[in-house]
Amino acid sequence: MVTFSDNTSLSSSNNASPAPKFANSSTTRIFLDVAGDITIAVDGESFLLHKFPLVSRSGKIRKMVANGKDYNVSKLELVNFPGGPQTFELAMKFCYGMNFEITTANAALLRCAAEYLEMTEDYRDENLIARTEVYLNEVVAHSLEKCVEVLCTCETLPPIAEELGITDRCVDAIAMNACKEQLVSGLSGLDCDGESTELKSGCLEWWIEDLSVLRIDYYHKVIIAMGRIGVRPDSIVESLMHYAQASLKGIGKCQILNPVRTKPISATAENEQRTIVETIVSLLPEVKSSSIPLSFLFGMLRMGIMVEAKVACRLELESRIAFRLEIVSLDDLLIPSLSAGDSLFDVDTVHRILINFLQQIEDEENEDCGGYESDGGHGSLLKVGRLIDSYLAEIAPDPYLSLQKFIAMIEILPDYARVIDDGLYRAIDIYLKAHPMLSDHECKKLCRVIDCQKLSQEASNHAAQNERLPVQMAVRVLYFEQLRLKNALCTRSGDGLLSQKISSGVPSAAMSPRDNYASLRRENRELKLEISRMRVRLSELEKEQVVMKRGMMDKSGNGKTFFNSLSKGIGRIGIFSGPGEGKHQKSGRKSRGSEAKTGRSRRYP
Repeated sequence: MVTFSDNTSLSSSNNASPAPKFANSSTTRIFLDVAGDITIAVDGESFLLHKFPLVSRSGKIRKMVANGKDYNVSKLELVNFPGGPQTFELAMKFCYGMNFEITTANAALLRCAAEYLEMTEDYRDENLIARTEVYLNEVVAHSLEKCVEVLCTCETLPPIAEELGITDRCVDAIAMNACKEQLVSGLSGLDCDGESTELKSGCLEWWIEDLSVLRIDYYHKVIIAMGRIGVRPDSIVESLMHYAQASLKGIGKCQILNPVRTKPISATAENEQRTIVETIVSLLPEVKSSSIPLSFLFGMLRMGIMVEAKVACRLELESRIAFRLEIVSLDDLLIPSLSAGDSLFDVDTVHRILINFLQQIEDEENEDCGGYESDGGHGSLLKVGRLIDSYLAEIAPDPYLSLQKFIAMIEILPDYARVIDDGLYRAIDIYLKAHPMLSDHECKKLCRVIDCQKLSQEASNHAAQNERLPVQMAVRVLYFEQLRLKNALCTRSGDGLLSQKISSGVPSAAMSPRDNYASLRRENRELKLEISRMRVRLSELEKEQVVMKRGMMDKSGNGKTFFNSLSKGIGRIGIFSGPGEGKHQKSGRKSRGSEAKTGRSRRYP
């Protein structure tokens, strides 16, 4: 007779014999009042049993007894028995008709043991295989929590659990129950797209937390099944983040920042962590949407570098980050380098992310065949340009950062990615301070990347007095500054260069339509860049006008009022200069050694 208890476990009971007593010796006797006639050894533990109740339900034991040299065989050994002696004892209780419960903790074990012992309906009705199948199909399959519990027990079972389809049935049941919960929550107004984000996390928490206890191979199957059956990508991302946080918590910040001081982990643990990172990355939704937090992508990238994940895994993360590089924060890009003797920050990874971003911009421009109003990603490029300039200023104080890597990070961006070169000039000035041993040739090579025409009034004023710069650089700055002042004083129309740009943008009749379109796009981008520059110049002129008016009011009647006020106005702008910077310092290049300091400086000294 089969009954279900309150805790939904399956109870097996037969009236074949009274409840036996158990002995605590190495040889367990099921019946103490009846002498046993067969001893079965399971993983080194012996059971003194009776042939009749066993052969009446187990086809395997019946065949082993029948195939013996004589019918009075008294010893048998079961090799690789699923679940070990504990599960075998439960199976023997079933053969003797004793009361016990089938639960999520032993259902899979008993099902595999019944298959091993061949306890089918051919030998007795409602045999152990049928009983366990009823429990798995009618109790476990309708509950996500019970499916997870059964899957956890399958981790210790041999491949027979896979062959019997226990794991696949549990995986499909988990995905189906999660999808049903999603539909129910949507119909009841608890959908994740609602106004309450707290409600969203609440309706997802109950199963996301349960999945975090699964082994990574089972978890992989569950997520694949969820994606196939239609679970929302946002829910899958939430589950991936929770699983990563729960399973990779052993990789702390101290391991990433100070890998030499931490205790080495075993090869098995390292391989397991590597597998988890690679699997989670492979399970990310294919569509590169904004539902995946950038902090999670950067965290997985850092862990991938830490555990030496496959190159394809790291490239996938870099590609996803590059897709949204314009909204990345500066702190996210400061990835510590784990290579001995290398720079403090992983510049190569950021360089690859930037290359990926530029390639995506180029692909978008090639695919965009619409009107001329599209900026071709120019707005994103300007944001990334400012971000990279800030990044260069942060890594510049690193004494181990080579000149080649620093210049490579500068030159990877096209010229039109920077409206002004103030940020670039600041980063280069910090690098020169932190690396006083650079030769004159190296200094010239580094400063050659600065476009003096794209320096603001403040930056030009600072550069003209900066003795760390080569003489040629200072001369170029003074020359273009003179041209700027001349144009500001003598030419107020503002249609010089702009009119030339417009007149040069007429497409040639000899060019193909595709080339004409590309040329117009290029001209449009240059015009927008020039307009941005003119806005900056206009702002500077307005500041100078205010300074000149104040000077004229203070020194009215003086013939030199205009030029004095202009000079003082230029000297008062102090974004790039600190106190006392206006005084000429004669320390020369030798003074760089005392001024080189690492750290995050936001102002020029």
